Amino acid sequence: MMKKIEMKTPIVEMDGDEMTRILWRMIKDILILPYVNLKSEYYDLEIKKRDETDDKITIEAAEAIKKYGVGVKCATITPNAARVEEYKLKKMWKSPNGTIRSILDGTVFREPIIVNTIHPYVKTWKKPIVIARHAYGDVYKNVEYKTQELGKAELVFTNKEGKEISRQTIHDFESSGIVMAMHNLDKSIESFAKSCFNYALDKKIDLWFSTKDTISKTYDANFKTIFDRVYEENYKDKFKEAGIVYFYTLIDDLVARVIKSEGGMLWACKNYDGDVMSDLVATAFGSLAMMKSVLVSPEGNFEYEAAHGTVQRHYYKYLKGEKTSTNPMATIFAWTGALRKRGELDGIEELVNFANKLEIACIETIDQGIITKDLEKLSEAENKNVVNSEQWLHLAAKHLESLLY
Repeated sequence: MMKKIEMKTPIVEMDGDEMTRILWRMIKDILILPYVNLKSEYYDLEIKKRDETDDKITIEAAEAIKKYGVGVKCATITPNAARVEEYKLKKMWKSPNGTIRSILDGTVFREPIIVNTIHPYVKTWKKPIVIARHAYGDVYKNVEYKTQELGKAELVFTNKEGKEISRQTIHDFESSGIVMAMHNLDKSIESFAKSCFNYALDKKIDLWFSTKDTISKTYDANFKTIFDRVYEENYKDKFKEAGIVYFYTLIDDLVARVIKSEGGMLWACKNYDGDVMSDLVATAFGSLAMMKSVLVSPEGNFEYEAAHGTVQRHYYKYLKGEKTSTNPMATIFAWTGALRKRGELDGIEELVNFANKLEIACIETIDQGIITKDLEKLSEAENKNVVNSEQWLHLAAKHLESLLY
């Protein structure tokens, strides 16, 4: 038995909800704690705890990431009206992911986990497509209103001195309807652009960026203007030297180009676009449970998480005492990403190597045909063995030990 790897600096550990919370504990017990003396600053972001603390615990977790530099997060519930009733919550709390992203002002990079025995639905795709999602503003920081009477909705801007600078009519309502206002910041967009250009240079892959500036001639056009300026001033020569390309087009055109491409690019998206397109890319590559996700802040802080939700349906089965075949890959890769980055920042080569070997063990376990139920129809392995979550983790651990010793 190898000596446990020692850590210098804690990782910010954010626990979550439902089935992913169960998997979180299993992954730690089976794949991490036997090999690593884990140092973590623990925050319980389960929905009841967020409700109990009026969501202050989410803010505290985000501030801890700023302090320690690396965090790993379990999937969490973003409550709708049904969830408020189910968990008897005080209110419909905002997305914890959105809160953390706003505080860190980072960019979310999502990339499919590639295995040899699962091929993309899009036959032309040969390489991973990385989605860069702006992690600030848009509908995630919106203000909404449901009108119940006739009236006029206006967009008004008043400066700090109280002088009205602009007033525009959004709509004259002659019946009930809805209004939504959203915003963004030039500083945040510029940070997003720099993160994308730096990531493309680091990975040596082309950067494609898309908005709808022909329709949104101020909001979306501002994204394009800032990206173009940042590229021309700071990255044009670097991209030429690296032999990679920065390319902008409308999002509907880019969607068509991506489908016909072989992949291998970084696709930069606004917040909502990235939310949707990352799920589309993940599914087209096989499964949302096979998607890595990391939030990178301008200050160099990192938060790793699974790209999927809490797997509610499996959780209800678990509560009935049933064994579930929930795919743990994205959650495992959140842990390996955080452990690897912690090892890189602290100069602990053993921790970096452990994270790399754990990923290899998981990928090779799937390639051997040992899979969870969601991959049964996708896997092209010769001999498939569909197992439940706990069995899969133990088999992956067995393969990991063969790589470590």
